[in-house]
Amino acid sequence: MHANLSPGGSLPDLAPTDHNGVVRSLSELAGGDPLVVHFYRGWFCPKERAWSPELLALGERAEVAYTGVVSISVDPPDVEAALRAGMGARWPFLSDQDRTAQAELDLLEHTDTEHRPYVPTVFVLCPDLTVYSVYNGYWFWGRPSVADLWRDLREVTRTVRSDWEVPSP
Repeated sequence: MHANLSPGGSLPDLAPTDHNGVVRSLSELAGGDPLVVHFYRGWFCPKERAWSPELLALGERAEVAYTGVVSISVDPPDVEAALRAGMGARWPFLSDQDRTAQAELDLLEHTDTEHRPYVPTVFVLCPDLTVYSVYNGYWFWGRPSVADLWRDLREVTRTVRSDWEVPSP
């Protein structure tokens, strides 16, 4: 993994094609809010299928919490669209089919030489794409739970929304 991708570093403002074939940048998708970026192996991975309910549960909550979720793989947009629909996910799935971002971020999983997927990695980002936390899911237990992401997003939100006033009772 690229050295700048640790907490305090910045994820580059990648702009892959989404599941509908539209180019979307991470900064656009963040839209001034915290962002969870999930780089995943692909539809074929049983670990991804086992972990996806965690992300699905978070995605439903993120919609009402001023938080974005994005999933990125090397699958083509039509495969991502089918996976997204099958999961019932409502967040964008981005295609790095040409593996440009994968090379830039140094997130190639070296053990699967057939599919050449991403190392499953989850980033919790501040709105400016500063990395708050990173989870390496190469081993299944390295993936974050909803509780892990909830904790991280609470802290990011507390920081970026520090100017919000809490109404008095």
